[in-house]
Amino acid sequence: MMRHLFRVALILPMLSVHPVAMGNMNDAGGLYSQYCSVCHGDGGDGKSRARGSMIPPPRDFTSPQSSVELTRDRMILSISEGRPGTAMAGWKNQLSSEQIAAIADYIRITMIRPSTVEDGKTGRRLYAENCSVCHGDDGQGARWTLTNLKPPPRNFTLPGSADQLSRKHMFKVVRYGKADTAMPGFSSQLDDDDISSVVDFVRQAFMSEHDKKHEVIEDYNLVNEEDMDAQLRRDLTGDASRGQRYYLKNCVACHGVKGDGKGPRAYFILPKPRNFQHTAARHTLNRPKLFSAIAEGSRGTDMPAWDKVLSTQQIADIVEYVYQVFIRPKQSGTQSKNPGKG
Repeated sequence: MMRHLFRVALILPMLSVHPVAMGNMNDAGGLYSQYCSVCHGDGGDGKSRARGSMIPPPRDFTSPQSSVELTRDRMILSISEGRPGTAMAGWKNQLSSEQIAAIADYIRITMIRPSTVEDGKTGRRLYAENCSVCHGDDGQGARWTLTNLKPPPRNFTLPGSADQLSRKHMFKVVRYGKADTAMPGFSSQLDDDDISSVVDFVRQAFMSEHDKKHEVIEDYNLVNEEDMDAQLRRDLTGDASRGQRYYLKNCVACHGVKGDGKGPRAYFILPKPRNFQHTAARHTLNRPKLFSAIAEGSRGTDMPAWDKVLSTQQIADIVEYVYQVFIRPKQSGTQSKNPGKG
């Protein structure tokens, strides 16, 4: 009897170490309950007991935003590697690749609701009502815009369009608009489901078959709405008052006193300096992204890398000033009427 119990004691730990072969949704559901529900909730809506202690809060898989942003590849990458700046840990050392894929599929099938596109009819109608006047009925750009709008509207039929434009990027552009172009934001006219329908229609109707077969794996470091309050690393906190001085000394020539990208040098620069007050900037630039752009520069633009000129703390101070005054002025309550006289 004792020998039998000893054998069982040896076998049980071995069973817990080796990955379970995944082959059905019941197994995936069990893995989700064991590893994911504590943060994301049993229903995937992010309403767990741990939610209140997490900044940013866990992802709500049932939201319209998730149906737009979460491709299968991105979910597998996030589960495997984790998400920087959040409480989402990487599970590649605890779970096999098959288990991770099964969890991603389980979430997509049971929690993420598909975009409300009924055979493209909704998207086709909304495109005709809101987009065709500039982008044309065929997605190539209306003729009148070629000489009247600079830059002209996007030609969706060009080869490589799907590789250049991820679905998430298109969703954000339709929602918030695009700075320094005639493209406005449609968030006041269209809800998230409508925007998803338009984006799906454009991708299905105008982008080539080759492009549609090679969907780009979306950058999992792109900022989501819930990540906008992300902080810098724990040992680094910026000071907005000091940052204002550094900004006026180093940044105002291009980005302007008001952060609108209309500094005295802006006229001579292409592409134009970042407009921090644009809706798109206010929904994509959190503190970590600002810090990275200032420290490392921006390839293909006149934005230099400042990490050789400014200290890490000075860059953090500029980040805090830009974030509080231009990106999130209503939340911080620190925006002055005339930043140039601070």
